[in-house]
Amino acid sequence: NSSGVFAFGPLRNYLRHRIHRRKVVWHFGLRVKPPVGSATVRTTQESPSRVGMYLQLFIISRSGGLIFNQDLSEAAPHLTTNDWLRFGSTFHGLHAIAPQIAPVISGGIEKLETNTFKLQCFQSRTGIKFVLTAEANTAEMDSVLQKVYEAYTDYVLKNPFYELEMPIRVEKFSDAVQKIVQHYSSAAARSRRGI
Repeated sequence: NSSGVFAFGPLRNYLRHRIHRRKVVWHFGLRVKPPVGSATVRTTQESPSRVGMYLQLFIISRSGGLIFNQDLSEAAPHLTTNDWLRFGSTFHGLHAIAPQIAPVISGGIEKLETNTFKLQCFQSRTGIKFVLTAEANTAEMDSVLQKVYEAYTDYVLKNPFYELEMPIRVEKFSDAVQKIVQHYSSAAARSRRGI
């Protein structure tokens, strides 16, 4: 296990990485400078009585443009269209820079975990990025992203009227995303209750 701390931006937050199972894990938002040589990893504790919620899904094209976004919960932060576009292009830039600053070979940002939320990215072979945000104690984000990708290939790519790199305006895809999220949310709630 290797770890490091880098100054990140004018806000004086820190960007910390560690190598876990041959992948680089980045931790954002450390507000206090850790002691020299420390390798502490911040973790979150799950609330046993509460199931985390999926918050938002967004899809970024190969060129970095936001082509789809959907709030998945009432708890999701309400962003303007310009905020969404900025967020998509910023994430695309960070995803592109991450392999260059990683101490080992990396394909970009796969996960961000903080005390309050998680962000997970799945990049298809064609370079499309599917990004899911959720509360910190939410599980099965990999499975949800895989199912969303399958819905994307079924409802968007097979749609004869859809043009690549253009915003996705396919109602069946939006409905499928909502059903996928509902399925995984209710399955998580049932497993917590022991049903």
